[in-house]
Amino acid sequence: MSPATIRDVAERAKVGIGTVSRVLNQHPYVSAETRKKVLEAIEELNYTPNLIAKQLSSGRTHAIAVTLPFLTYPSFVERLRGVQTALADSDYVLILYSAESASQRDVNLTDLSQTTRTDGVLIVSVPLSEDNADRFLDTNTPVVLVDIFHPQFNRVFVDEVEGGKMATQHLIDLGHHKIAFISDVLNPDFQFLAMRERYRGYQTALRQNRIQIDPRYHLEAPHGQYEAKLLAEQLMQMEDPPTAIFAGSDTQAVGVLNAARELHIRVPEELSVIGYDGIRDAEYMNLTTIEQPLFDSGVEGVNLLISLIEKPSQDIHEIRMPLKLHLRGTTAQLIG
Repeated sequence: MSPATIRDVAERAKVGIGTVSRVLNQHPYVSAETRKKVLEAIEELNYTPNLIAKQLSSGRTHAIAVTLPFLTYPSFVERLRGVQTALADSDYVLILYSAESASQRDVNLTDLSQTTRTDGVLIVSVPLSEDNADRFLDTNTPVVLVDIFHPQFNRVFVDEVEGGKMATQHLIDLGHHKIAFISDVLNPDFQFLAMRERYRGYQTALRQNRIQIDPRYHLEAPHGQYEAKLLAEQLMQMEDPPTAIFAGSDTQAVGVLNAARELHIRVPEELSVIGYDGIRDAEYMNLTTIEQPLFDSGVEGVNLLISLIEKPSQDIHEIRMPLKLHLRGTTAQLIG
């Protein structure tokens, strides 16, 4: 009989592979009941001696940590799906950390920079403080960033400024000059670089086309369909409403479409709407959007991290992913 694998343990305990890894690495975020089930499965399958031997012989844990915010957001779910797919046929297991505030980020990243539980860290969309960065550099931890930037770390990225320009230029090419931008809150304690850069791209496109930037046409609120719906209602009930709205994400664009429907404003005849991300809901809603390779960025991030773990390098690697304007039914030529 072949030796038991971590997948065998997960199946016996009826948990995920990541949960087994967390138990093996003494991660604190596992309930007592779950830990007991996993340890019993490990004992029954005689898995622990083989794992320890493998770790001692290689000097590795064969675990990768991934930290990302807001696991309910479709764009992050899609990236995580890419991460899991890339790891499926590897010898590495996933330990997942969620960070939804600056304080939670600092706790997670401090722990990851000091621990020997993982061989490397993939940081998705969680902005690094200089203190966070220094800790990883001091411990020489393999780190890959996705959707964020720091000059001393490898990263997988798209040009968000260019994406914002693409979305806005598409609307301008259709004859729209009164173009609004709906975004997350751009200056919270826990900032996301991507949304701010999309806004920069929006402003750049307007300037390049000699269109005056009207501050009334930029509204921001915490991320969500409902919040975006309320912002869109404000815009569409202005004395001089926009003829087009660029929503900073597809999730927010769906909120704009819901507001238009309730206000009996026809899309795209009376209002053009473009989103950003290319999530599955965009296709369902027939939404014009700037599509970024969310799934592929998760795959590329993991592949780059594993290569750094197995063949350490002092060189900084940057993988730029493509953006695509995906035309559907929510944008149209301005009439009149």
